[in-house]
Parts: sequence; C-alpha cells; structure tokens
Amino acid sequence: MRLITNAVVLSSLLVAAASMAGTGGAGGVATTPKASGAGSAAGSAAAPAPAPTPAGDSMGSASGNTPAPATDLAAVKPEDMPTAVRMRRLEQKTQALKERAWQLKARVQMLKEQMLGGGVGAQAIIAHANEMGSSFHLISLTYALDGTQIFVRSDDSGETLYKSSSFDVFTGPIAPGNHTLTATATYRGHGYGVFEYLSKFTFTARGGSAFVAEEGKISSVACRGYEKGGANTPMEKRPSVECKVTQVAPQKAPEAPTTASPGTTPLPAPTTTPTTGK
Repeated sequence: MRLITNAVVLSSLLVAAASMAGTGGAGGVATTPKASGAGSAAGSAAAPAPAPTPAGDSMGSASGNTPAPATDLAAVKPEDMPTAVRMRRLEQKTQALKERAWQLKARVQMLKEQMLGGGVGAQAIIAHANEMGSSFHLISLTYALDGTQIFVRSDDSGETLYKSSSFDVFTGPIAPGNHTLTATATYRGHGYGVFEYLSKFTFTARGGSAFVAEEGKISSVACRGYEKGGANTPMEKRPSVECKVTQVAPQKAPEAPTTASPGTTPLPAPTTTPTTGK
C-alpha cells in the first residue's frame, strides 16, 4: 500500500510541475537559458566593431576648413630664395625702373613744351652784355621768357659776378609766335673815398622786349645793362637794361659736290696751246 501511495504522490508532483511549466510559457515570462546567453554574447563579440577615429584625423578634418597662412615673400631673404625666383624678381624690378624712367622723360618733355613752347620751327638766342661803369657792381641777374624763369645768377658779395662782361642766357628751340622777354638786373653801389657810402645802396634795372619768333628763323635777342644819362643824372636812374631783336636765317649746310652719273664720261678739260712769235 505504501508503494502505491508513494507512486500516486510522485505522479501528482510531476503533473503539477508540468502544469506550472506550461503556465509560465503562456504568461510570456522569458527565460534565457545559460547556453543561449553565452551564444548571444559570443555573437555580439564576433560582430565587427566600428573602427575608432584617430584624434589626429578629427583635428585634421577640423583644421582642413582653415587655409594655411601664406608665406610673406618680403620677409624671405634673397639668398634663401631659389635662383629662378630671384631672377624673376630682378627682372620685374628692372622693368619697373625702365617704365619709371620713361615716364619721367615724358614728363620733362611735356614740361619743356609747356614752358618754352617746344617748337621745332623757330629758335632763339638770348645774350646779356654787362656795360655798367665801375660805380655799379652786378649782384643779381634774372631773365624770364613768357613768365617762365630761364636764367638766374646771383652774387651777394658783389665781388665776382660784375667781372663777367657777357652771359649766354638762352639758346634753343621755341614755339613760333609772339613772346615776351623780361630782364631784371640788381646792382650795388661802389666807390672810394668820399663815395664809399655808395656800397650801402642797391639799384634795380628792368627791361626786356616783345618779339615774334618766325617759322624757320632764329630770333637773336641782344640785351645789355648800361648807364644812361650823364653826370647830372641821379644815381638811382642811371642803371638801365635794353634789348634788341633781329631775325636771322639759319645757315644752310654746304651742298655736297655732285658726282657724275654712272655710264657717262666726263668731258676733258680744255687745253691751251702756247703760241710762239715768228
């Protein structure tokens, strides 16, 4: 009987255990066997992990948006530059200097044309002669052509300029047409003994002339500083400047001797036969 009872109890326990197992699966309570957990872990370990990005790459991508600073060529020493670069820079500097020289030359020519006319069809020769007496020492001489100063000489000491008897004021081309020449001469008085007081006075004389420069001719302007009046003329009225203008045709170059045309025979020079008396 005891064996039968034990068998019945064991059967009941098995049935209860089976029913509890079925109820747990239907209730949705998931149980993960150890074997399955190990397999999942292994699978996760086997999956390839994303490659880590190096710190240098991230910095490089970040700094890639900012361009590298350009090298300042002015700070680089010439000896550190390649030969080709140095030659190129020298060529550029030489070209710039040539252009600058050409601009300056053109500027000077333009100023000359503006001030003096720049004409090539007429010329002028202007000269000054110092014919003052010993009582006047020349200390300053100025000439202006059409308002432009073309000649200046000064000697405040009054010891050297008066010794020059003549001055070449201007020689060169001018524009054909009307011109105005003005001259200003300043003198210092000079005397001995009772007339030594003259050195304390200065005297100014002004003169000039208006003239017409003709096409193809040379306008010769001869000016002179002289004393006008006589012994009764006051000292301040004696210094004077006058100018005379003459038109001179330019000298022509001598013509070259003509040569016989090829193929022609020059005529023989005539001969004379001496006659003898009988």
